[in-house]
Amino acid sequence: MDQTQIQKKIQELQSLAEKSSVDIQSDLKRLQEKLVDGKMTPDDIWKKILLARNADRPTTLEIINHIAENFLELHGDRAFGDDAALVGGIGLLDGRPVTFLGHQKGRNMKENIRRNYGWAHPEGYRKALRLAQEAEKFGRPVITFIDTAGAFPGLASEERGIGESIARNLKEFAMLKTPVICFVIGEGGSGGALGIGIGNEVYMLENTFYSVISPEGCASLLYRDASEAADAAAQLKLLPTDLLGFGIVDGIVPEPDGGAHSDHALTAAHIKTQILESLKRLEQKTGEQLARERMTKFLAMGRFVEEGSSKPNFFQRLFSLNRRA
Repeated sequence: MDQTQIQKKIQELQSLAEKSSVDIQSDLKRLQEKLVDGKMTPDDIWKKILLARNADRPTTLEIINHIAENFLELHGDRAFGDDAALVGGIGLLDGRPVTFLGHQKGRNMKENIRRNYGWAHPEGYRKALRLAQEAEKFGRPVITFIDTAGAFPGLASEERGIGESIARNLKEFAMLKTPVICFVIGEGGSGGALGIGIGNEVYMLENTFYSVISPEGCASLLYRDASEAADAAAQLKLLPTDLLGFGIVDGIVPEPDGGAHSDHALTAAHIKTQILESLKRLEQKTGEQLARERMTKFLAMGRFVEEGSSKPNFFQRLFSLNRRA
């Protein structure tokens, strides 16, 4: 809601209060505070969280089918098996071959059980890396769609190396010599999101969030009460506007009025427009430039210091190796 809309709402409430003699001073005060500082309240932020989790939002496969022709889904990590929670394949984007990857949720209980609610196992991330490296070999751009509460934390996932698979993806995606463009289309949760989130350009749909931990998890740790999730979400600064300001993402893709679930085709069209704009920029660069810029982008998001050592730290050494490659 912009400043003009807030002012109009205040006037409507004031008129209603005068006619009905209803006490709505607290609501008026909240809107006036928003008008002054432009900040969102915890309730406003929580509404965004709920929109990001709306079960009717477009999924990865639905978006791909709207924007790509002749999409062929590929399966398996060539080590253990296939993971239905993380899908990938090749499609044509205005006649140009592109590799698509993304978390996939279901529409009902049966589908969600099959898709594990978008919680990917190690084989899902290994499949994603296999397809991304194949794309690099054949000169195809990689487009990823992020929509997960996190990587699956179950025993089987741990036994098969979920931590190692995500860590390897972080390294290998950083050094891919082909354009990588990432979109957060719903929930962006922790390492599960980052496993396919290392891109030259990273975008978020308007009503999504991207965070190191879920609001409920954060509330459980900080307040010992998961019901305080709305306040925790406000502290996490996880909305697109926050992350754009921090330089974590490169832009915000608009959604239709009411949210992405209200018009899947229009949402996909906005995403396609952004992909084509980004590819115009990125395809002018060499593979070495793309890898170097991607590495620099993510290294700039934090400082890493190894106490008591004059040697370059791990990230500096990795960047140095990549630069010489």
